[in-house]
Amino acid sequence: MTTKKTTLKSVFLTGLLVLVPLAITLWVLGLIIGTMDQTLLLLPRSWQPERLLGFRLPGLGAVLTLAFIFVVGLLTQNFVGQKLVGWWELVVARIPVVGPIYTSVKQVSDTLLSSSGNAFRKALLIEYPRKGSYTIGFLTGIPGGDVVNHLQEDHVSVYVPTTPNPTSGFFLIVPKAEVIELDMTVDAALKYIVSMGVVAPPANQPLPERRTPVEPPL
Repeated sequence: MTTKKTTLKSVFLTGLLVLVPLAITLWVLGLIIGTMDQTLLLLPRSWQPERLLGFRLPGLGAVLTLAFIFVVGLLTQNFVGQKLVGWWELVVARIPVVGPIYTSVKQVSDTLLSSSGNAFRKALLIEYPRKGSYTIGFLTGIPGGDVVNHLQEDHVSVYVPTTPNPTSGFFLIVPKAEVIELDMTVDAALKYIVSMGVVAPPANQPLPERRTPVEPPL
């Protein structure tokens, strides 16, 4: 009887291990596609595909949103498009309240999404939240403004994500000499964080030497 119970439990857990990741993946995809489908509501009612086709087509909003983003990117890569974007940014920057918000968001997005940027390009190992306890963070730049005037040595800016949700976390300014640059890709580091340390990088990789990250350009 005990053997049968053990076998049933093993089969049940095996099924869970297969279905849980699949269910979560489908749920996340459904959430993303559903959210992107809501962009169709921004169109005039007479232009909405549901009214034109006579029925709702799931995922159409996601396809149109991706196509719109691609077209905008394609148009803004040429000289005329860049001039129009520059003119638009100057106009928006002069609008009270809206201008500062737009400028701040654009600076952050340019830093994070630009292929030539240095943010989130390196995974670091730092002592946090206490000495002798380590966590993984990501290099985001170097301190600036008046902060530099109050620091006695070279520091780097580090983002430490929370587990298992890496979209929230902590911004730390850490002495440059106290961080370890890991021989690990950002993707591997994120998997390590999201899995709470379960999905570890290959164990056959050599341990990283204690060294500081390359200082990003100002």
